[in-house]
Amino acid sequence: MTPEFLLTSLIVVASPGTGAVYTIAAGLAHGRRTSVIAAFGCTLGIVPHILAAMTGLAALLHTSALAFEVVKYLGVAYLVWMAWMTLQNRGSVRMDTDDTPRSHGSTILSGILLNLLNPKLSIFFLAFLPQFVSPEENNATLHMLILSLVFMAMTFAVFALYGLFAATMRRHVLERPAVLSWMRRTFAAAFVLLAARLASLHR
Repeated sequence: MTPEFLLTSLIVVASPGTGAVYTIAAGLAHGRRTSVIAAFGCTLGIVPHILAAMTGLAALLHTSALAFEVVKYLGVAYLVWMAWMTLQNRGSVRMDTDDTPRSHGSTILSGILLNLLNPKLSIFFLAFLPQFVSPEENNATLHMLILSLVFMAMTFAVFALYGLFAATMRRHVLERPAVLSWMRRTFAAAFVLLAARLASLHR
């Protein structure tokens, strides 16, 4: 494992994206535990992309325009739906003063879907992981798996930190209705912008 891999992975993970927005929103909406669960869900959403890269399925997204577009627009639709639910103050990012525990299952599922429905992640791993694995290695597959697990661990750690930091600000946000309303609109707009960015992606 090289410093280049760790640095590149950290830059990719820490860059603002759907997972970061979701875990921050979860932290503000429901507190520390839910933010960590949201980070876990986003991390699980990486697994199918890693498996696709390791089995060659990612190449299908790279070569098939139809497959790429189908997955992409499913992702766009889901992000728009998340934006609508946020505006309506419903779903996994509902923000209110109710401290009733939220369903961990729905929080994890939302995180998984956010990352699962992003075809660029599969293509990213298809192009990214092989750069750090020599094809002459006897255990090349095992090496790719180890690198993938390290990437997932970094993803979980960074997203959890985002969410925990947001959770520390939760009470300050919930006690101010005007701030709460502004945050709701901000997260909805962020999901719409992420949907637009995903829609503009090409293979």
